[in-house]
Amino acid sequence: MNSAARRALVRAVPAAALLLAVTACTSDSSEVTPSSASSSPASSGRQEASTSAAPSASAERNTAMAIRVTIDGRPVDATLNDSPAARDFADLLPLTLDLEDFHQTERIADLPRRLTTSGAPDPAVPRAGDLAYYAPWGNLALYYRDGDSASADLLILGHVDADADRLGTADRITIEAAS
Repeated sequence: MNSAARRALVRAVPAAALLLAVTACTSDSSEVTPSSASSSPASSGRQEASTSAAPSASAERNTAMAIRVTIDGRPVDATLNDSPAARDFADLLPLTLDLEDFHQTERIADLPRRLTTSGAPDPAVPRAGDLAYYAPWGNLALYYRDGDSASADLLILGHVDADADRLGTADRITIEAAS
């Protein structure tokens, strides 16, 4: 097995395990918890294509991956979509990042490494609460205001369910895989 195939397998196994864990935790709708109730991609206004290994499970639920986000010490609900970049980002978790303002629209932070941009979805205009990856700079962006336009360089990774004021003043964010 060549090194590229080995790296791809090493990245795919944790993502598949996370997807199976999320599926197992959310397959019974009678056990929905407040944190999993907001994991719908409808909350971000975007529908993602399903690539689940279990077709029956993906038909019963959306493909969003719940994550735990803490903004300045206070938890908020959040989800990642099922894009290759979001799965690559999930491999970096847990992360704690210091945020700085950018253009009075988003809070940004550098990531420890660049994310994959292969298989990127069509460009979308970012909305308040979107968690995105700006490929040319390799940074994470947390939008607290709607963006002006779509860009092929900006990949929406997910959505954070918090009001714009809280997002706009965020100084530190911790992002972890949901258990």
